[in-house]
Amino acid sequence: MSLTIEQSSADRVVIHDVSWETYEHLLHDLENSSAPRLAYDQGTLEIMSPHAKHERFNDLLASIVKIALEESDTDFDSLGSTTFKREIFKRGFEPDSCFYIRNVNRIKNRDKIDLEVDPPPDLVIEIDLTNDSLNKLPLFATLGVPEVWRYKGALEIKILGPTGYTNCDASPALPILTIERISDMLAASFSMTRPAWLRQTRQQIHELLNA
Repeated sequence: MSLTIEQSSADRVVIHDVSWETYEHLLHDLENSSAPRLAYDQGTLEIMSPHAKHERFNDLLASIVKIALEESDTDFDSLGSTTFKREIFKRGFEPDSCFYIRNVNRIKNRDKIDLEVDPPPDLVIEIDLTNDSLNKLPLFATLGVPEVWRYKGALEIKILGPTGYTNCDASPALPILTIERISDMLAASFSMTRPAWLRQTRQQIHELLNA
């Protein structure tokens, strides 16, 4: 077997003609490691080691989601970069962050998620700051992720429909969170200390919920 290796950028490598078995072996070897993260799409493997800017935006967006869920007294499970895969589709991914909200009771206290029987996460956060990364939307769509927040220098909220993802101005899972409001919260984070930003974000969300 001949592998084609594409050096996409300093933080990621894309390898073509990778078997599902090789992908499974890599997952097993890396199961106790927080990095790198793997995405597999029908023979194409992306190996990504997150850098500081990537993780910063991931943490900010995940914090906004958590605060909104807490303030609305909505139960949830945050499963970070858990591996989600289905062999029948030859596709798998590890999100930057993910949340079970509507389906939280179906996976409560599960040590492992099996998409053969379990639902996918209700909300996935994807930070994509390069132009040469693997397009993961087909992975998310095939595995049934209903809502994706993708940050590519600007935030996109994508909702899964019969023909794939379409853009939406607000989160179906958290309707008070519009793209404009989330973007304003992100912008505020760069001129404030983290404790002050967290307090302000919580207060803003509390006020929106009680308006």
